[in-house]
Amino acid sequence: MNNTSVIKCRAPSPWGLITSLAIAAMFVSHDATAVEAMVPLGSAAPLGVLAATTVTTIPTTTVNGDVGVSPGNTVTGSPIVNGTTHLGDPTAAQAQLDLTTAYNDAAGRTVDAITVAGNLGGQTLAPGLYTSATSLEISSGDLTLDASGDPNGVWIFQMGSTLVTTVGRQVILSGGAQAANVFWQVGSSATIGGSSVFKGTIMANQSITMNTSATLEGRALARNGAVALDANTITIPAATSPVLLQSAAVVAGPYTDAAGQSVNLATTTITVPLSGSTQYYRLRSNKALTMTSITISGGNVVITYN
Repeated sequence: MNNTSVIKCRAPSPWGLITSLAIAAMFVSHDATAVEAMVPLGSAAPLGVLAATTVTTIPTTTVNGDVGVSPGNTVTGSPIVNGTTHLGDPTAAQAQLDLTTAYNDAAGRTVDAITVAGNLGGQTLAPGLYTSATSLEISSGDLTLDASGDPNGVWIFQMGSTLVTTVGRQVILSGGAQAANVFWQVGSSATIGGSSVFKGTIMANQSITMNTSATLEGRALARNGAVALDANTITIPAATSPVLLQSAAVVAGPYTDAAGQSVNLATTTITVPLSGSTQYYRLRSNKALTMTSITISGGNVVITYN
C-alpha cells in the first residue's frame, strides 16, 4: 500500500459535504461563519506607494516595490525604489483605476460585519470584516491579528474617516496571519506614527503620512491626495500559503487556482505535495460545486471549504 490517499467529494450546495475521508493525518473542517475574500488590487498590487498628487520623501526612505503617481507626476526626496517608478504614465493611471475598484470593493462589504470604534490598541482580532462609521486608531497598545493557524485568514477594516497610530505602536501578526491578507479602507486620511510597525494594505480616500522611521509591510495607496514619507521602509507583502481554489462569484466554470491557471472543478484532480509543515488550503465556491477527487501525497493537510 502506498502513502497516497484520495478524498472523493460532491458538494451539491455551496456548503458541501465530504463523502469519504481516507487519510488519518488529515482534518477537514467546515467554516462556521462567512470567510472574507481577498480584496482584488489588480494592477495596483505591485506598488508599494501610489499617490494621486505627489509623493514626498525625506531620506532615506526605501520602497521594496513600485512607486506610482497619477494624475500627478512628482516624487521628491529621491527615495530608494527597488522596483519601477511610474510618474503620470498609463501604468500609474491604471493602478489608480484599480485602486478605486479595490477601495469600493472593501467599502461595500457588509456580510457578518463586526462593529468597532475608537482605539483598537491592546486587542486581539480574528479574521473578519471590522467596520467603524468614524475613525480608528491604535494608541493604547499594540493590535494583534491572530489567524489561529489559518494563513488564508483575511482582515478588512472599514472606517468612515481617519486611521491613526501613535509613536511606536505595532500591528502584530500571529497564528500564521499574513500581511498580504490585511486591508485598511480609510474614508479620509491615514497617519502612521513614528517608529510604528504597521501591516497590511492602506487604501486611503485622501492622503497617507508615514512619520519618521515607521515601517510598513504592505502598501500605501492614496486615491486623491499625497503620500508623505520620512525615512521609512515599505515592503510589498507576499503570501506564503496559497488558497488552492477560489471561484468567481457568478461564473459556472472554468475556475482558476492560486496561480491563476484555469481548472474545471468537475474533472480536475488536485495533488498536494508532501511538506515538512502543515499545509492549509481552502476550497471556495459561491455556486454548486462538484469534485471527483483530491489526491494527497503524505504530509499534514488541513482543508476548509464553504
